[in-house]
Amino acid sequence: MWAIWLIVAGILLVLEMMTMTFYLLWLCIGALVAVVVAWVAPEAYFWQVALGCLVAVVLTVFTKPLSRKFRKAKGFKDIGTELVGKQGVVVEPIEPGQYGIVKVGGDSWSAKASVPIGRDEKVRVLARSSTIIEVERWEELT
Repeated sequence: MWAIWLIVAGILLVLEMMTMTFYLLWLCIGALVAVVVAWVAPEAYFWQVALGCLVAVVLTVFTKPLSRKFRKAKGFKDIGTELVGKQGVVVEPIEPGQYGIVKVGGDSWSAKASVPIGRDEKVRVLARSSTIIEVERWEELT
């Protein structure tokens, strides 16, 4: 069972590196605690889940104020705010209510728009949430 928890921790770590939210990091650490419990007591499934969840919740609750303070610190620069106003190119078409993919600089982002936008059209970034950007056609600006 410890191997399954280790795989889950690895997947959560990769997803955390893609989103940079810190929430998945705490879940990853909880899964690592479950790995240790599973290694020590392989048949204690309840304790693997319980201790893993407890660690994840405690880390989330107690580090939230620290991460908020870090983000408000002088000199902190969130890369997402730099995206707003930049030009991108649609890689996968965007339909209203569905996500497409837009390349901005060297990075690809999941994107949404209020109107359909086809492949290879130029867009401007309007806003960014954690992993999704909102775009509009570049031509709408002229």
